[in-house]
Amino acid sequence: MGVSVDSPSQKGSWRFFTRKKQVDSASKNTKPLLAKELTISHLVAIGVGSTIGAGVYVLVGTVAREHSGPALAISFLIAGFAAGLSAFCYAELACRCPSAGSAYHYSYICLGEGVAWLIGWALILEYTIGAATVARGVTPNLAPIFGGLDNLPFFLSRQHIPGIDIIVDPCAAILVLLVTGLLCLGIKESTVVQGIVTSVNVCALLFVVIAGGYIGFKSGWAGYELPTGYFPFGVDGMLAGSATVFFAYVGFDAVASTAEEVRNPQRDLPLGIGASLFLCCGIYMLVAIVVVGLVPYYAIDPDTPISSAFAVHGMQWTGYIINAGACTALISALMGGILPQPRILMAMARDGLLPPFFGDINKHTQVPVKGTIITGLAAAVLAFFMEVSELAGMVSVGTLLAFTMVAISVLILRYIPPNKVPVPPSLQDSIEVVEVVNEDESVGTSEDTKPSDVTQDFPIDHPLISNHLVIIGNYINEGNRRRLVRRTIALICLGAFVLTFAASCLTFLSYVRFALCGAGGILLVFGFVFLSLIDQDEARHNFGHSGGFICPFVPLLPIACILINSYLLINLGLETWLRVSIWLVTGLVIYVFYGRTHSSLKDAIYVPASQVDQTYQTRRNYVA
Repeated sequence: MGVSVDSPSQKGSWRFFTRKKQVDSASKNTKPLLAKELTISHLVAIGVGSTIGAGVYVLVGTVAREHSGPALAISFLIAGFAAGLSAFCYAELACRCPSAGSAYHYSYICLGEGVAWLIGWALILEYTIGAATVARGVTPNLAPIFGGLDNLPFFLSRQHIPGIDIIVDPCAAILVLLVTGLLCLGIKESTVVQGIVTSVNVCALLFVVIAGGYIGFKSGWAGYELPTGYFPFGVDGMLAGSATVFFAYVGFDAVASTAEEVRNPQRDLPLGIGASLFLCCGIYMLVAIVVVGLVPYYAIDPDTPISSAFAVHGMQWTGYIINAGACTALISALMGGILPQPRILMAMARDGLLPPFFGDINKHTQVPVKGTIITGLAAAVLAFFMEVSELAGMVSVGTLLAFTMVAISVLILRYIPPNKVPVPPSLQDSIEVVEVVNEDESVGTSEDTKPSDVTQDFPIDHPLISNHLVIIGNYINEGNRRRLVRRTIALICLGAFVLTFAASCLTFLSYVRFALCGAGGILLVFGFVFLSLIDQDEARHNFGHSGGFICPFVPLLPIACILINSYLLINLGLETWLRVSIWLVTGLVIYVFYGRTHSSLKDAIYVPASQVDQTYQTRRNYVA
């Protein structure tokens, strides 16, 4: 029996951009592995600690004053629902592909090497700037505990360097280095510490809810007795507030980055992601209900909304508890920000896209110590010398790009899962080459073994509908299914971009905006209807590791996720995109001159997945 193969070198000079890797298997992976130490409780500590940062201590005041008013809790609920869409996609992919790398790993398997590199490069920027931004926020929150900035010890207070006009923050750098050292001790040890710190933060927020609830019931909830009602800025303002607080849920993806270190990933990963998001959403909503109820939304202090709300009722002493909670929130978020990056660097080094230095795993602690140290040093230097608040928007780009690629990966996995597997070039002698074919023209794929039946779920009493469905079904059965689905997913992405761009660009003439919105909407509806009419590929059941969580409501849920993330990406601002573009172009240059030529798939031969075992068996027989 012959084996048809593809070789990237035979398919054009730019085909390397789309080469895909195989889902890692514990039985076949001979590379050093991370320690499998994490359980559900550890994952919840990572998820909640990475998500609930100090932003909630400030965000509630800004959003309530400018967007949501008393409807702030509803804004958090809608944002939590939107984040949940991405969480569903992450949960399925984390179960099927439980290896380090998170969105980079999933993109490499489903979308190809080029997209995976850009996602990994964007995530490196996200975690580095995110960690530095969080660290720079510790000093202002620590100062009130000591009685003000002037009372901080010299080694913790910010210092101005004359001549170069730079304000250095030694406290931020020291904290980053301490967290880096802790993460080098081991994943279980660092996660236990993060769980303790997160518990202190959650206790502070629960104190806000309980004490604030008591004051509210005693004083009559003055913030809700307003003539403007619950929606002073209208439904549009409430939705704008949802878009703003959406980023308060970013952090649960840190759970997915530890997939290789989870004892039972098929069970624990989806539970850890779901429980983290549910707890964060509940805490956010309870805090929002209390804060906007204690004082009218227009009287909330945007800088210190929670402590000022208590101060209005004569409880100034609560500021110490709130500031302590904010500090622990920052420390926990810092740990969650540094934790994923060495694992992404390690995954990219394993694949040959970065130097092998980043892929080294310490034999004693079983963590990527070298990568962790490099990550910590970079974040510490950035936090020490630079005021990174202006770069904070760049963090959102990496997150939203990752969310979008994960949603697209779910569509690909369900409808056109990769049907060819890379094997080492050393197996060339074991492969009888029948013909070199493109993936779209290969025979024996899953879509040919089981033709799509587009009529099984629809009544065919109407002859016109029946005839059209039969024509569509016949056309798809002729080997065009993978090509059609691939183009349909591309049209969905294009439609989401056109729709959100037109809806967000107020400089366009009204009829131009309406026309573009209509065109984008048509593409989205067409893509949704088409994917709903055809069957999902049967090969999805055997793709990756089976027995885990399955994302519901496909294709609706991933398409909605793509649409929401596209809207948020479009609204990040031109300056943010210009800065990110410089970083991405730099990464592309590095990939072209290093990653492309050092990739572990550089000389790989692609064999149909159904014939991989036969190929290895032939090799073993030949050696024997």
